[in-house]
Amino acid sequence: MSREPRCAHHGPDRGSATAELVLILPALLLMLLFLVLCYRISDAKLRMADVAHQAARAASIARTPAQASADARATAQTALASAGVTCRDLTVDTETAGLAPGALVRVTLTCTTQLDDLAMLGTPGSATLHASSTSPVDTYGDQMGQAP
Repeated sequence: MSREPRCAHHGPDRGSATAELVLILPALLLMLLFLVLCYRISDAKLRMADVAHQAARAASIARTPAQASADARATAQTALASAGVTCRDLTVDTETAGLAPGALVRVTLTCTTQLDDLAMLGTPGSATLHASSTSPVDTYGDQMGQAP
């Protein structure tokens, strides 16, 4: 009398685990790719917030409102390029409040990026990312050129 182990029982369910895995694998891969896309978008939003901070700081140390706007735009473009965020359309709005000592300079960035660039997955469409930051104008800043 030989006894077969229970795991050696061959019944009508033989191979069903493999079939189930083959059927569920594409759905699992799609979920994984969706999570990667969500991560990349949230990472890009964090990078945009950092770039907005850098641009606001650059604008707050400028001497004129025109220079502040130019510095904010140049800083935003450079920082986005080094952060790996490619904008199809970049808008940099700078509110200088006249660069009066103690005033707040506000920079708002709007970046439209292609999702296939952002997620590296060939995802169609685009995303518009927004970020803004403020930076105070130095109260005791360089006062060269002003009468004593």
